Amino acid sequence: MSNFKVGIIGAGPSGLAMLRAFESEQKKGNPVPEVKCYEKQDNWGGMWNYTWRTGVGKYGEPIHGSMYKYLWSNGPKECLEFADYTFMDHFKQPISSYPPREVLFDYIQGRIKQSNARDYIKFSTVARWVDYLEDKKQFRVIFDDLVKNETFEEYFDYLVVGTGHFSTPNMPYFKGIDKFPNTLMHAHDFRGADQFIDKDILLIGSSYSAEDIGVQCFKHGSKSVTISYRSNPIGVKWPKGIEEKPLVTHFEGNVAHFKDGSTKAFDAVILCTGYQHKFPFLPDNLRLKTKNNLYPENLYKGVVFNNNERLIFLGMQDQYYTFNMFDTQAWFARDYMLGRISYPAKEQRDADIKKWVDYERSTVTGPEHVDFQTDYIKELISLTDYPNFDLDKVADMFKSWLQDKENNILNYRDQVYTSVMTGVTAEEHHTPWMSELNDSLERYLDEVEADEAELSKENYY
Repeated sequence: MSNFKVGIIGAGPSGLAMLRAFESEQKKGNPVPEVKCYEKQDNWGGMWNYTWRTGVGKYGEPIHGSMYKYLWSNGPKECLEFADYTFMDHFKQPISSYPPREVLFDYIQGRIKQSNARDYIKFSTVARWVDYLEDKKQFRVIFDDLVKNETFEEYFDYLVVGTGHFSTPNMPYFKGIDKFPNTLMHAHDFRGADQFIDKDILLIGSSYSAEDIGVQCFKHGSKSVTISYRSNPIGVKWPKGIEEKPLVTHFEGNVAHFKDGSTKAFDAVILCTGYQHKFPFLPDNLRLKTKNNLYPENLYKGVVFNNNERLIFLGMQDQYYTFNMFDTQAWFARDYMLGRISYPAKEQRDADIKKWVDYERSTVTGPEHVDFQTDYIKELISLTDYPNFDLDKVADMFKSWLQDKENNILNYRDQVYTSVMTGVTAEEHHTPWMSELNDSLERYLDEVEADEAELSKENYY
């Protein structure tokens, strides 16, 4: 069953999970297919591979990452821990529950460096076009080697798309925004708060990026932060200096007009208006068309494309769970490709998809969304040999995290959680998050107390 060829597009957490899934099978002495992975960037890590560039990269390709300086995990690391490679395995000591970007990237790399995954990845290579050849039951994929500036093609029996869906900005129009005279960008191009010190900034959108960029700019010294929401406010208890307003109706010069009749002048506008699921290399009939939700409608078990049983999408869901969800999907995809999991008739697939879509529609609150994704992952794990872990406890941590943010948006990252994998409780970071302006790996792992006095809650309210 293993004499076939699998192509993986993308070497971020999803693509790497797919490589790990096959490697885990190989280590048991079982035959695996020929696997090749192609990555547009010059290193693995996907979104976690930070670049200073915006717009297009070195070779003129659209920049993939939306990662920025001073980004810290916005959820407990204990909720995204790999079941087969823990934070203790990697750092050999307890660390805090909310590490910065560089520390998390180090952890992702630590796991993959233990494997020979790099042997299967061709970097600086972008997928240009995919055809499905019905007679051969194969995909023909046209790639560009960006370094050599050469085009080549490959044939695969199965194609795994692990390109993520947080890299093509959704850019809505507001009347007068085209004449806004100051800084205007999408969150995708935000690279850090430095340029917004002493500025009045407006964030449009009520997503995690609006919340996180807003709090970061406040922390690093913006004069004021206004968050404008379309339907519902984020609704936490904001400190003096951050406020929420209903949606912008229009701009006049540098002045934004809001639905409640109020106005304010701004030095910068950052559109935190989400991303599109965009697959320019896929033809219409192979393209996943979905909004950002917890269960994309055209994927059986959230993984196999309903219109082509040989096409697999990983990590296309809106996410509470991240790394470990991609893992469970990759293990499912592996066993499916190896013929251990059946692909039922379309009627049964449609019914299964409908069941999950209806379940998602019945969820309203954050805790309900967490329970939904927990149930989804439980089902995937039940179908494979992915190491089981206490998902109910992880769900409880997510719910606690949601409450922590409501209690105090500025210090929720100072809370600590206990790993369900190792039972190790995180250590408080040596510096309260609001006082820690250095997010380097070296500084983070430094045992020395910071010079800054611990800022008390009164400083923010």
